[in-house]
Amino acid sequence: MSAIKTPGEICQFVSDLGVKKAAASASYLILLGVLAGAFIAFAAQGSNMAAFNLLADPGTYGLGRCLAGTVFPTGLMLVLLAGGELFTGNTLMAVTLVQGRISFGAMLRNWGYVYLGNFLGSVLLAHMIVSSGLLGSGGGLLGGVTVKIASGKVSYSFVAAFYLGILCNWLVCLAVWLCFGAGDMAGKILGVFCPIWLFITSGFEHSVANMYYVPAGIMAKSTAAWAAASGLTPEKLDALTWGAFIWKNLLPVTLGNIVGGSIFVGMAYWFAYLRHGPATKA
Repeated sequence: MSAIKTPGEICQFVSDLGVKKAAASASYLILLGVLAGAFIAFAAQGSNMAAFNLLADPGTYGLGRCLAGTVFPTGLMLVLLAGGELFTGNTLMAVTLVQGRISFGAMLRNWGYVYLGNFLGSVLLAHMIVSSGLLGSGGGLLGGVTVKIASGKVSYSFVAAFYLGILCNWLVCLAVWLCFGAGDMAGKILGVFCPIWLFITSGFEHSVANMYYVPAGIMAKSTAAWAAASGLTPEKLDALTWGAFIWKNLLPVTLGNIVGGSIFVGMAYWFAYLRHGPATKA
């Protein structure tokens, strides 16, 4: 069993890893980005399947969020342990940037390729799930809940979506941080599980997860039975569009995710542990 890392050692590991990520090829980043997007989409779909009947009832909604939260962490576990490149986790490259070890352009290059891959992987899974008819589960209620979740996500104000994005990636990057610090597979899994469970239970907004949730809802609303099962008005259904997804959810949530991961985790720990130089071994 490897020894666990101290917080300072984790911060140095994140900085070193950022150098490697910045130097990776475009094909590598896009391929692993597609895989990571698919892994997060699997988790989103699975969490919806586990809890859709509870999420459909206001009286059990909180319990449904809690149950969904027990399933969703599998997505980040697959990214970190099986291999993948996730945009939200890569916001921690800000540590490497502020140390002067990579350029701002190199960081944006990584983010851009990974974000593209995440989007492609997530939308591919959304298309496959909707086309499979799986959303007909529970007499079509799963499809209805999928549409309703998507509609809710495009109904936030810009500021609300931005803040929910900050809160989300603060926790997601803490999960990544704990995974990096653990000394064995079991510790990494546990480190990922608890913060992600908390983020899903709380209802915060994750840009890559939303690349599944909202496109799946947009695709699902074209099936009349699922649109009806959502209980949404025609006006709400009409407002669920690709344009609304990009401008009312994906943009503000992405910006919030960048702030949550790079500043509230990466920069905070850099200031605490690395601003005077590299961390030393415990």
